[in-house]
Amino acid sequence: MPDLEHLPGLTAAQTARYAPHLALAQLGDDGQRQILASRVLVVGLGGLGSPVALYLAAAGVGTLGLADTDVVSVSNLQRQVVHSTADAGRPKVDCAAERLAALNPGVHLVRHPTGVTGEATWIADYDVVVDCTDSFEARYLVNDLCTAERISWVHAAVDAVAGQVTVFTPDGPCYRCLQPSPVDIPSSPGVLGPLPGIVGAIQAAETLKLVVGAPTLTGRVLVLDAWTMTFDTIPLTKHPTCPTCST
Repeated sequence: MPDLEHLPGLTAAQTARYAPHLALAQLGDDGQRQILASRVLVVGLGGLGSPVALYLAAAGVGTLGLADTDVVSVSNLQRQVVHSTADAGRPKVDCAAERLAALNPGVHLVRHPTGVTGEATWIADYDVVVDCTDSFEARYLVNDLCTAERISWVHAAVDAVAGQVTVFTPDGPCYRCLQPSPVDIPSSPGVLGPLPGIVGAIQAAETLKLVVGAPTLTGRVLVLDAWTMTFDTIPLTKHPTCPTCST
């Protein structure tokens, strides 16, 4: 994570833009400087990636990587709020980058239109990875890459009206401890529009807390039901025979 001792002070423009953060005891000047120096990769720019990318750009993350191979479709727009109707048929990385640049020109945006693959050695350039994908295959890949590079990452998943969020750090349990193998249960064909917004906002908050060194959901899985609006946390520990993170 960024070393405060070597970080530059805030400019007048930054002080004005991030004044609400500077007023927080939990962040202040030091926390905002760490955010400005951070490098975060968002994998997936759909329902979860939309609020994550918007909030991280708004917060002033210094370098924001955007990884996605998909194009925008009209059926995405019920929940993928970083895109617009005019973006239909365009690559999501391009649409998102344009929207985020307009939101905060001070953020350096890096596009990864080929997505994250097993050869994505550039993932090591980032401090934190945010998993906004929607398949077990993609999550296992992100997990294994981040574990190998000792990068903390923020996971979330949504289905219908329910969601979950947790944080994986190099010395804690990994995604395979939570989900040793894919679950062969058909997912719902639909999702409540605001649900990814709720879950993605939590992901963004956990990401910022990782950047500034605050306590996160590491070792806990936050589970929510947006229909009954109930939240619960489930403890998560290392699986003794996990093929990825077990000693």
